[in-house]
Amino acid sequence: MKKWALFLGFVMVSAFAPHGEGAEIPPDFPTIEVPGLEQEMIALRDLFYLHYVPAQPLATLWDEWISGSSLWPAVETNGRMDLLRGKWAGALAHRDIDPEGYVATHQHASIAHQQGWPFPFWKQGGEGTWGHHFSLQSVPSGWHGTEAKDQTGWVLTGGEDRGVDEVAWRLRLILPSASVEAPPLRILPEQAPFLQLRWMADPLASAQPYVEWKTEADPRYSSDRRFYFAPPQNADRMDYTMIPVYLSPAWKGVITGLRIQFNNPQPGSEVSIQALFTQYDTRHTINNQNFIRGCCQYVAWSRDLNFLRSQISRMRLALAYMRTTLGGDEHKCIMAPFVGHDGRSGLEWKDGKKIIHSGRGIGNNYWDLLPMGHQDAYATMHYYDTLRYMAELEEQIAAHPEWNIPGGVLQANADELRAHAAEVKAVAGKLFWNADTGRFVCGIDVDGTAYDYGFTFLNLEAIYYGFATEEQAHTILDWMNGKRLVAGDTSQGEDIYHWRFAPRATTKRNIEYYGWFWNSPESIPWGGQVQDGGAVLGFSYHDLMARLRHLSPANSWTRLQAILDWYREVQAAGGYRAYYKEGKEGTLQGGGTAGGLGLDQEFFESLLVPQVMLNGFLGFTPRLDGFALKPALPAEWPLLRISRIHFHHTILEITATPDRLRITVQGRTDGPIRIQLPSGVWKAGINGGEEQTIPIDSENPAWMIQLEDQMELHLIRA
Repeated sequence: MKKWALFLGFVMVSAFAPHGEGAEIPPDFPTIEVPGLEQEMIALRDLFYLHYVPAQPLATLWDEWISGSSLWPAVETNGRMDLLRGKWAGALAHRDIDPEGYVATHQHASIAHQQGWPFPFWKQGGEGTWGHHFSLQSVPSGWHGTEAKDQTGWVLTGGEDRGVDEVAWRLRLILPSASVEAPPLRILPEQAPFLQLRWMADPLASAQPYVEWKTEADPRYSSDRRFYFAPPQNADRMDYTMIPVYLSPAWKGVITGLRIQFNNPQPGSEVSIQALFTQYDTRHTINNQNFIRGCCQYVAWSRDLNFLRSQISRMRLALAYMRTTLGGDEHKCIMAPFVGHDGRSGLEWKDGKKIIHSGRGIGNNYWDLLPMGHQDAYATMHYYDTLRYMAELEEQIAAHPEWNIPGGVLQANADELRAHAAEVKAVAGKLFWNADTGRFVCGIDVDGTAYDYGFTFLNLEAIYYGFATEEQAHTILDWMNGKRLVAGDTSQGEDIYHWRFAPRATTKRNIEYYGWFWNSPESIPWGGQVQDGGAVLGFSYHDLMARLRHLSPANSWTRLQAILDWYREVQAAGGYRAYYKEGKEGTLQGGGTAGGLGLDQEFFESLLVPQVMLNGFLGFTPRLDGFALKPALPAEWPLLRISRIHFHHTILEITATPDRLRITVQGRTDGPIRIQLPSGVWKAGINGGEEQTIPIDSENPAWMIQLEDQMELHLIRA
């Protein structure tokens, strides 16, 4: 079987590659200033701009990572900032959410599940999959593994065969209850939880079509083996109809025949069939979290009440899906309910021989080669974070009835959401913690087996999202920093940061824990694959933030300096592709090529790294009703200044020193906003006027003020 690389963003890569060496940064792109560190800040700004250029809404996977990171730069050149706001509002509002509340992945085209990841698809399976494509129109080359065929072997009843063209097999239904039967086949239900029918029809709106099947045990069509689905809604556009036959208790045994019964009440319909094929369930357990947090980020930066009004019910539905279907309420963790996602590996080594279990080990998220559990630690951490996002949003909505945000049966109470989040942290924080290695496992399979390959990305995100306790955070960071060694790990101590720009994604060699479609991991050397000892630049952000919060600002800055030293060396060599061209320093992944290092091409999350300056060292957090500021500067920094911060309808420049804050304003806010500051007593002056005392504590947690154009605020810790 062909080996498939982690391949993200196939359609988008060529159109939105980074800007390249020598591109001029527009003067209104944010500046980041630390006196005495001018060269480091120039390099950081260049890194930021390099990955800001391609930033825009992508697949749902990136909704949380890219939204806030791309929305705050106030780049008015070519209308960029307003254009991005419009793109994010449109993309999030059009995320497909099914009637149950599952948010679709919106990744590139293939012949895999239409709401899921673009692989695995039926041709990547072993025995028991089947498909017939009359046309492969609109399917990217390399994402189908099959060929187009004619109608030979098909049986058409009650219809007229009008031939196969470049688009589809054309039929005219000349009798009521017309049908088509596929050639003889052999389908195993565990390999085929879905069927997909790609078709158009006009008119067929009043019909109630269904698929029926024969089995080895009963070679007749029967009303006992029937599953209904909706007819196409648009006669001019191909409809990709998902048929979840796994929901039928009769979908069992060995399937030997399929028949599509159009169930048309009258003759005369024109029907075009492009394909009928089996399908794995490639849905993800992470989409709903990313959609919700992307929406929260968008409204916090934009204060787009119209967007919130139109999307809040969809956000609440997406949350309800995680609490019910994905098991959040009952199990206090996310449980992957999809066929093929029971957490077991698709590979098994027995007596020195490799056994491939087709249909097992389908991925749940970005790390798409790894099964990631039946009980899914990664999705659970993000669920915990999402509960806190929604708690804050619901609290603000309740405090502002003038916003006119709809309520309804799915509206949640902020205190209840926070209490549930605490339960998730308490229960899942123990469930997924490996006391022997002092770190979190990625998941637990249906047999109760936990998997720990030293997943640095997962453990650092656990710290970043607040899922890890203080003790767990320090235990993890001691492992990352080499203060303690984990027995059996392939990479220990300083070698964890072998790639310099980021820790290895995993620290223990893995040749057995993958989806079956990645069936030769042993053929790739350690560090030659992103998910096995390789590294991804973007997730250094979580490393930097974890260090800042749980070690010190100085520790985080030391790590960032190492990244910037590497970046300047790479740029001096001509950029990522030039630096890694010979493969001596590592192999790049991207654009369809498997490699160990994720920097450019589909690795859009590289944009995250510079955000440590705004989100971490400056401590800026946008809110729908204001913002928080909690600077954490290394002792050697006299000040940190960040310009061109696009917040609501203003552009801010913020300067922080250890005991002072200066905020200059362009534009104005729509009424008073809450500025949250670190606890203590502050003296505030506006435009050089008389200072006022502001006690910030539990009784008075924020300062209410209307921001006006050309306003200058001075805040001094008393």
